[in-house]
Amino acid sequence: MSFHVRRKDREITDPAELKQVLKTTKYVTIALSMDNEPYLVSLSHGYDEAKNCLYFHCAPEGKKLVYAKANNKVWGQAVLDYGVTDECDYAYTCVQFFGRLHLIEALSEKQHAIEVLVRQLSDNPEAKLAKIKPEKLERTTMGRIDIEYLSGKKHQNPKELPLKR
Repeated sequence: MSFHVRRKDREITDPAELKQVLKTTKYVTIALSMDNEPYLVSLSHGYDEAKNCLYFHCAPEGKKLVYAKANNKVWGQAVLDYGVTDECDYAYTCVQFFGRLHLIEALSEKQHAIEVLVRQLSDNPEAKLAKIKPEKLERTTMGRIDIEYLSGKKHQNPKELPLKR
């Protein structure tokens, strides 16, 4: 079954604009499914535009990993929230994505992933990256979501509105 954005005047069609949302937000929410049971979880992330993927780290065990190992297909969302306008509308930019979640094993990819993640999430990334030791990174559980589909919509021009954090 295929869907489309009902309000074409709000649809984001520019791939660069869609990717900018993933580079700007600090969190995404992903939906996973196992045995016809859904699960929703929010993740801090780093977006790698060159590889069109999201990186995240997590605990070495837990519900998210059980679901991902059973079915690595995910649907996700990133939202920029601009709040209620003077006209009592809600201003936002929202990007939806479909992808496949993979756990990262290779230390070289983990190193790349943590760099992408810390650079997106931190105000002082170089100082924080200097503290990450390879032996600790080797034990860190990290994942990658390879994005296969992006869509988005927005209401109001975000350049005219302050971002709510």
